[in-house]
Amino acid sequence: MKKTLSILAFSALCAFQGNAANEATITLLPSKESPVIAKEIYGQFAEHLGTCIYGGLWVGEKSSIPNTNGYRTDVLNALKELHIPVLRWPGGCFADEYHWMDGIGPKENRPRMVNNNWGGTVEDNSFGTHDFFDLCEILGCEPYLSGNVGSGSVEELAKWVEYITAEDGPMATLRKKNGREKPWHLKYLGVGNESWGCGGNFTPEYYADVYRRYQTYCRNYNGNRLYKIASGASDYDYNWTDVMMKNARNHMDGISLHYYTVLGWSGSKGSATQFNDEDYYWTLGKCLEVGDVVKRHCEIMDKYDPQKRIGLLVDEWGTWFDEEPGTVPGHLYQQNTLRDAMVAALSLNTFHTFTDRVKMTNIAQIANVLQSMVLTKEDQMVLTPTYYVFKMYVPHQDAQLIPLNISTREITARDGRKVPVVSATASAKDGKTTLSLVNTDLNNESKVTVDLSGISAKKISGEILTAASMNDYNDFGQPEKVTLKGFSKGYQVKDGKLTVTLPAKSIVTLSLQ
Repeated sequence: MKKTLSILAFSALCAFQGNAANEATITLLPSKESPVIAKEIYGQFAEHLGTCIYGGLWVGEKSSIPNTNGYRTDVLNALKELHIPVLRWPGGCFADEYHWMDGIGPKENRPRMVNNNWGGTVEDNSFGTHDFFDLCEILGCEPYLSGNVGSGSVEELAKWVEYITAEDGPMATLRKKNGREKPWHLKYLGVGNESWGCGGNFTPEYYADVYRRYQTYCRNYNGNRLYKIASGASDYDYNWTDVMMKNARNHMDGISLHYYTVLGWSGSKGSATQFNDEDYYWTLGKCLEVGDVVKRHCEIMDKYDPQKRIGLLVDEWGTWFDEEPGTVPGHLYQQNTLRDAMVAALSLNTFHTFTDRVKMTNIAQIANVLQSMVLTKEDQMVLTPTYYVFKMYVPHQDAQLIPLNISTREITARDGRKVPVVSATASAKDGKTTLSLVNTDLNNESKVTVDLSGISAKKISGEILTAASMNDYNDFGQPEKVTLKGFSKGYQVKDGKLTVTLPAKSIVTLSLQ
């Protein structure tokens, strides 16, 4: 009975909102003192989970699927369009059971292992260190390694760093024997993953000491400078951050944070495609809560590090729903609708506002797992709505943030979460201003008036992402149901103000010159 009343009340609210005029005002506040939006906020994450690596990124040189040295050519071409700045690997929970020496040398001699975290499938280690670093070179991105602390030794992690980055010595000799003469560049090194859970079930006090020990032996070789990242908290665990900052801040360059837009960790997480209006607004409200969570962790970090030397890295984020029916249990194959695109845009808008402290984020995951960029099936590939958001937002990478004030109506979702009808972010780079706007209202357009504050808008071009239904998604029989289109008639400039009419449930990016 309570659930029925809740849904009826929500429906009445939506009916009221359907008759309301959506008008929002935005004032851009350009400043030479504004921080730069670190391009690493657009980072990606690839774990040995389901078909993310095998079938998603890698098929092997002998595959009938068109490939470039074993990497799927269609996926490579798609990912290059995103200008991926950093890629995290090999996990995730997989990282703390991964022994890197199993993934080097002749592939036919590599030992197999059971992937205990993700479905109990057998991992043949045919994709290893060389394959990952070569992939990063092809994509032009920084590698981010998650080191094994949970089941690995200090020596193992230390030797992995040496194998990758040393010019000479026993590990460099082994690397050269395996076909790589020159060392790779490695900047980002995560010392463990989710050490409060699948990475070892440590207490923060104990992990702080373990972290200090492990990072000590991860050396800088031949001018390579490691950016050492401590395993951080899960969403609302503020005590973890406090203990780590108190006990290990002088030994870290960054600390991680994981935040998923998820209904809960026990029972059903809900369908990725079958959801109603109430579910949609609740999901957006939950995703926006990351702003409050990041703010709290930043305040704790400020207490110990007022100079903001240490970065906060949200290196796992995104939606997490039930696996698609009929797929392999534990492989986390999840469809991707317009709702997911909204989550991506709102999350990125939020991360931009914390760019003085948030130096990287990594959406989970790049292919075939959770909120992915691409989905693959045999020789087919489709781009997800989330992929298109990342493509629209490329101009924000390494651009100077333009702070803004926004006035917009709010929608009250289930559990009292508030969802702004209009969300926005803006940045400037190379003489261009990029303005990204989101209209979360499912039924009504929004008229947005932007005070440009002297910013030139003599030439404007735009793109829009929307769909007939919030439940729409791209699949192998309908690869372009949700895709980018030109946006050229929904705006005008007069007296230094830009007026934009955003269609219902849409994401728009405008380039101003």
